[in-house]
Amino acid sequence: MKGTELFNDLSEHVSLRITSYNTILHHAGWVESKSHHNYDLWLIQEGQVEIQAGKKIHTATAGDLVLFYPGIPYTAMNGNQACRFIYLHFDFGLGEQQRILASFPLSGIISANLVEVEADGLRQIFEENLQGIGMSGMRLKGSLMIVIARILECYGAGTYRGEFLTDSVGHEHAGNLVFLQSTIRYIQENLHRPIRIPELAEVAGMSEKYFIRYFKQALGVTPGQYMFQLRMNRARDLVYTQRYSMQQVASLLGYPDAYSFSKAFKKHYKVPPSKFV
Repeated sequence: MKGTELFNDLSEHVSLRITSYNTILHHAGWVESKSHHNYDLWLIQEGQVEIQAGKKIHTATAGDLVLFYPGIPYTAMNGNQACRFIYLHFDFGLGEQQRILASFPLSGIISANLVEVEADGLRQIFEENLQGIGMSGMRLKGSLMIVIARILECYGAGTYRGEFLTDSVGHEHAGNLVFLQSTIRYIQENLHRPIRIPELAEVAGMSEKYFIRYFKQALGVTPGQYMFQLRMNRARDLVYTQRYSMQQVASLLGYPDAYSFSKAFKKHYKVPPSKFV
């Protein structure tokens, strides 16, 4: 289990804020050593950039994306030729967990062939934004979200793994999700019945109080919020099919009766399931 399905399950809890962006040209001989406070994404437009993160040196060329995690030191240089790239500083969180990407080894160089369509879309909207065209600011945010989703998709499919992370960076958050994988799988497999927090704590091998705190720290939401969101996601899909009665949907999602289900559905979607389609 890669764990990236969490971003689909909890998409309503995902937040993205671009703090700054621009395009920059560096002449031959440029060298930069630093770390970023926010997440940082580069889209290489011209030339070549060598990046040393840890003991390895990595090379990014035109069309490649470079993703830096907050606090990871690096040295970048372009040698004897100029380079140009777009950069975006941004925050990305899930619920109250504002460093959720650190739970996954994504920081590194993403090859152009993996993100060609998404990177090209980001470049076009970035240029429109610089020209002040229409709603390009909102579209830039949406385009960056698409790029991140694509990177997560590649990681989940096993076609990409970032190489900038060291053993000491991101280890704590990665461990959080590793220890919760069996619990998350248990929830997904048992949504057809009521699930109590004590039984989840038992699956995780923790005390109830510690489990609740651990879960929220790792995912940014409480176990109850996570289960409710999953049920509402599945409820939406089941209602859309128009193949099940409200009582059947309630039974499939662990609600005691159609009334309880409809009440929960209306609380989340602001309309009763009968008027949702």
